[in-house]
Amino acid sequence: MLSDFVKNCGKVYGVAYNYKYPAAHPFMQLKEPAIFLKAPSDFITEGQPIVIPKGYTLIEELTLGVVIGKTCKKVTVENALDYIGGYCVAFDMTALNEWYRNVSQKVHWTTSKTFDTSCPVSSFIPKETIPDPNNVELFATINGKPQQSGKTSELAFSAAQLISFISQHHTLEPNDVILVGTPPMAGTVRAGDVIKGGIKGGVTIEFRLKDDE
Repeated sequence: MLSDFVKNCGKVYGVAYNYKYPAAHPFMQLKEPAIFLKAPSDFITEGQPIVIPKGYTLIEELTLGVVIGKTCKKVTVENALDYIGGYCVAFDMTALNEWYRNVSQKVHWTTSKTFDTSCPVSSFIPKETIPDPNNVELFATINGKPQQSGKTSELAFSAAQLISFISQHHTLEPNDVILVGTPPMAGTVRAGDVIKGGIKGGVTIEFRLKDDE
């Protein structure tokens, strides 16, 4: 069942540089989505803490998650939305210092993007709750102070484009999740901080951070 996507998810895809920032940015000239993977074991749900690995400096990156509802392979953009089973709200936690190290050494971002508790998510959001994934307003706060805001209409590549693109390379299966991208102004977080994010007027999530013991 899609309501148990946290337990049944096989693949989690993230998308980098996927918002149309106001200022000119070289990454905004990408001709195709910049995809990375997170492990399904990175999922946590409300009530569980985000654990900061020793030596890591974390930033929070709020995103809408698309939960795939049925198997799809090499689907067109025009048909892609038919394969959405529902949604979730998520934080793509990123180790910023590790990311800089990855970039400087010209290696992939795996160690900065996927680690235990790095993908806090909401419960399953039924598809009918969000009639148009291109018209969702997201927000995030750190300790109650506004940090991020953005609309999915500002995505460089829409949910339909992402599903179509990924399905050319991987067969997408029920419960797979695509994190469509984070709005500008992701913030640094520390142990003791509380981050909250969600859909304006809709589902929200809240998590506390703690240091690894």
